[in-house]
Amino acid sequence: MKLKNTQVEYTAYGTEYQVCLPMNLEIMIPSDEPVRLLSAVTEELDYRRLTTTYSRLGRIEYSPRLLFKIVLYGCSRGIYTTREIERACRENVNFMYLLEGRPAPDHNTIARFRRNHLPYAVEDLLNQMVKLRVDCGEISFEESAVFIDGTKMEANANRYSFVWKTAVTKRQIKLGEKIASELPKLLEASGTGIVIPPRITVQRLKKVRKQLYCAKETGNVAFVRGKGHHKCGLQKAIESIDSWLERLKRYNLDLHICGDRNSYSKTDPDATFMHMKEDHMKNGQLKPGYNVNVATVSEYIIGNYISADRTDTKPFIPFLEKLCQKLPVKRVVVDSGYESEENYHYVDGSEQLSLFVKPSNHEQKKKRKYKNDIGRRENMAYDAEKDEYTCAQGRKLQAVSVKKRKSETGYVQEVTVYECADCKDCPVKEKCIRQKKTDKTPLADKVKRLNVSKYFIRQREAMEKKISTEEGIRLRSNRSIQSEGVFAMIKEDMNFRRFLTRGNPNVMVEWYLVSMAYTLLKLHHKIQTGRLGTHLVVPTVA
Repeated sequence: MKLKNTQVEYTAYGTEYQVCLPMNLEIMIPSDEPVRLLSAVTEELDYRRLTTTYSRLGRIEYSPRLLFKIVLYGCSRGIYTTREIERACRENVNFMYLLEGRPAPDHNTIARFRRNHLPYAVEDLLNQMVKLRVDCGEISFEESAVFIDGTKMEANANRYSFVWKTAVTKRQIKLGEKIASELPKLLEASGTGIVIPPRITVQRLKKVRKQLYCAKETGNVAFVRGKGHHKCGLQKAIESIDSWLERLKRYNLDLHICGDRNSYSKTDPDATFMHMKEDHMKNGQLKPGYNVNVATVSEYIIGNYISADRTDTKPFIPFLEKLCQKLPVKRVVVDSGYESEENYHYVDGSEQLSLFVKPSNHEQKKKRKYKNDIGRRENMAYDAEKDEYTCAQGRKLQAVSVKKRKSETGYVQEVTVYECADCKDCPVKEKCIRQKKTDKTPLADKVKRLNVSKYFIRQREAMEKKISTEEGIRLRSNRSIQSEGVFAMIKEDMNFRRFLTRGNPNVMVEWYLVSMAYTLLKLHHKIQTGRLGTHLVVPTVA
């Protein structure tokens, strides 16, 4: 029996329906739909920088303004892949409204737009959007503050494609020892009389290989392959050196990709393995990811900084410098993860910046265990005139030396070492001195030492007073609402938990699009709830 409706073109059968879809799609879209606001805001932007990324030799295949609109609206609706955006352009009325009657673009067109054009203009588009909100008074640096927070987002990489810098360094050292022990034997067995270099480096190893190949051509030595053939000493030496050079080349490349990081992913070399809050195995598994730092003012995102650092202390200064170049930043509020002496010193040297950061021991100081720990410096009496500490047993810890430490970023920290003159027969020595498991020195031979940075202590004590003021309490409560609320909305409401692209430039484009979509949604919510012009939330006291 022949099946019905099997023709390729389904319209050949005809229908009994008339055109039900109105010719003007705007009629079907509610007046308070966010897509109308998105279209109105994006029409105010200047797309000249985006247009200049196209070649002048041919025509633009699709309007970059319309492509930017549909990609941005897709992010606001949790649609991130190019194929899903293409499908939405064919089926969703809101996307058709943004296309202004033009046919739906192909997913390859959208992918080329995001990959080849947006990296050069996406930051400028966000800055324009921020400037528009500043000009209309919706973003205020006077009444509000810059709230900075970070989160770790998983990269589009295999979880088991890690390369560890420490492991590569150990293999490199092992290979160097193997070359130093086996190379003299191979050269002696080759019968070429090549002198063994006193210090074996990659360049000298290449020179030795070149000499061996010259000996092969001069002596007309034929190399053998396969089973049942005996390799001569010259062939063994050349093959071994080739193998060593190949391994050394791979190790050097791994170390170069790592840079100042401790690991990278083979799938996405720009990603670093970090601890994530989303741990599906519940065992503290490391995943490849990026450290995403976001700055918000008046509940809007004003800047982003994506790095491969596992901590928040290192990205703070470059991120703040980037913000200060374009915006009138005055008050900066961060959490305890950004506290460091280098960050204190940077803000202390600026006249316009005022930092509010909760010290990392702020909550611990309230606990009984912290207060009863006699080994902590905070629980010892300090005499500023004599510059000495007094422990729980009344013994003095005097300054014996001053040393300097240099951080990875080049900051030099001055540390004063305090040491107790006599810790013998101390009844509380086990509670006072912490001993590591790897330390083999007997506890009886140890004395109490304190490494103290006086500048850091002064800054931390001043910050404790600063965040305890009425202004500090209000800003800290708003930081938890505005900064952490950004990640809550992006991860939960917008369903963005993992990057889809690879490489820092593509990841940056992806996150900037999400940031602009969040800003437009936040503007929509404030308009609909009548909260325009509000910059800080007044904390309610129960």
